[in-house]
Amino acid sequence: MTRPAATRIARRTLEDTRHQAIRLLERGLHPEAAAVAVGCGRSTVYGWWQAYQVGGLAALRVRKAPGARPKLTPRQQAQLRRWITGKDPRQLQFDVALWTRDLVRTLIAERFGVEMSAQGASNLLQRLGLSPERPLVRAYQQDPEWVRRWRAVELPRIRAATKAASGHIFFCDETGVRTDHHPGTSWGAGGQTPGVRGTGQRRALHMISAISTRGTLHFAVIEGQTTADSFIAFLHKLLHDIRGPIFVIVDGHPAHTASKTKAFVQTHPRLLGLCFLSPYSRS
Repeated sequence: MTRPAATRIARRTLEDTRHQAIRLLERGLHPEAAAVAVGCGRSTVYGWWQAYQVGGLAALRVRKAPGARPKLTPRQQAQLRRWITGKDPRQLQFDVALWTRDLVRTLIAERFGVEMSAQGASNLLQRLGLSPERPLVRAYQQDPEWVRRWRAVELPRIRAATKAASGHIFFCDETGVRTDHHPGTSWGAGGQTPGVRGTGQRRALHMISAISTRGTLHFAVIEGQTTADSFIAFLHKLLHDIRGPIFVIVDGHPAHTASKTKAFVQTHPRLLGLCFLSPYSRS
């Protein structure tokens, strides 16, 4: 008779299996029979029994699985941290001034020849004691209760409607940008706001931008201040670029509430919806 091949025991049940095998041996069952009963090899049961004789039940505990081997050496990790906390990316021949996760991945690939996933880079940055830092500014007119109600009631409603329609949520806003301004966050030492050196030469641009809940950014540079016409043109661009229904979350800017804008939205009832934030929530 051919003995059935042993199967690999899942780690989550391994300790219970070991205890079961030991109980069978203590009742007088032969190790080979115990191995068949618990579904493992005979030599494995012998090894458990020997360990139990020496160390008791503590010897049968399953150790925590080792994590993946770090892709960067301790020296490389220390060097990476010094670059992020002590250097402006432009000093390392990059075109932007803020340390983003993707920029860190590019730096690691260029300097160390190591490819790293976005999640792997985030985990590494957190292990190095770094975090994305950005100042928080709120308008004094903001009503905290209104904001709380919007988050608790309106936002879940928008999410449910988006999910039902297999659509996309975008947060949209307008801004005037100067060439010496650096929006967003930059990875740096936790609790310490990083500094960025500017230049005395300044130019101004105006644009409309929309970012999805997955981080996808769409924007358009416009001439002068935002109007209903320029906002409608941007919505038309979104409809062209995004497949499926779009729910655009906006504030109470006149371009958003204009009758011309409302008429445009009504011409795309299944593809476009405007959702309004509580007052001053963008500040």
